[in-house]
Amino acid sequence: MPKLILPPALDDHLIEGRARLELDFDQPYLLGPLFGDYDRHLVMIEDRLGVHINARGNRVMIEGEPDSAARARDVLVGLYNRLDQGQDVDAAAVEAVIGMANQPALDGIISSDVARPSSIMIRTRKKTIVPRSTVQTQYMEALGRDDMIFALGPAGTGKTYLAVAQAVAMLISGQVDRLILSRPAVEAGERLGFLPGDMKEKVDPYLRPLYDALYDMLPTEQVERRIASGEIEIAPIAFMRGRTLSDAFVILDEAQNTTAMQMKMFLTRFGMRSRMVICGDPNQTDLPKGTESGLNDAVDKLEGIPKLSMIRFSSKDVVRHPLVGRIVEAYEGTGY
Repeated sequence: MPKLILPPALDDHLIEGRARLELDFDQPYLLGPLFGDYDRHLVMIEDRLGVHINARGNRVMIEGEPDSAARARDVLVGLYNRLDQGQDVDAAAVEAVIGMANQPALDGIISSDVARPSSIMIRTRKKTIVPRSTVQTQYMEALGRDDMIFALGPAGTGKTYLAVAQAVAMLISGQVDRLILSRPAVEAGERLGFLPGDMKEKVDPYLRPLYDALYDMLPTEQVERRIASGEIEIAPIAFMRGRTLSDAFVILDEAQNTTAMQMKMFLTRFGMRSRMVICGDPNQTDLPKGTESGLNDAVDKLEGIPKLSMIRFSSKDVVRHPLVGRIVEAYEGTGY
């Protein structure tokens, strides 16, 4: 555990309103991945938080505005603790922890999730996934607890990716017998006739993000074998009509592009010993003008039902390149 070196008196470490904090790390072999190649992680923290970081041996000194210096300290401690627990730290993880440090708790204190890594994780055959934002922590808790989860928010927040990870983890552990991954193909009416090829060739391009997430969780040969055996089914929402989906983990992606009738049809497919996750961005629908989104309609009708969670992400929870979060913020409220 890194040791915070406290000054003999606070005034000794305050210079013209700037603070100086020192950290002493007790496991030097973790400092390479903590700092990054050519100290790139330290540079990221400096740029995002407006501080200056000087590292000598196993001691790090942080200078900056008192609040910014405290946040930089918590980011470094949080990343160090992740490494100490065997988790990887890359540029995306650094950005995620910085983002968490910029989200104060209700009492104005920096969230403890920053310095203390979450014990919540999802293990798949290829990787172990941990939350990268406070809302992701809440989402992963809901994925492991509730029967039905609505994940609402902009692209890049991990809604579908984490749902697929939980689905794969439950499949390989035997908690469910099959995975069913679905999304509206093209528009709500799913007009596919003009596209070349058979039905699979028509819809596969629209289902590609689901395939990509699966291949990130399981070896390629396992994905293909489980699809061939029917353990994993990837299909447009129209294929769900008239079915009862029992002993299954069911995911609906891009749910904002369903009509109210489609959403009702999908939700009522829910069977015994199953889990259902509905992912979508209520603010980004491709439905014809004047058509109400089935996602928005369902949220209005179902909010507050027991064992049904509504997890809401915002642009602050984007875990892709930080520029994506700023782009999402720029478009918020514009109707696009």
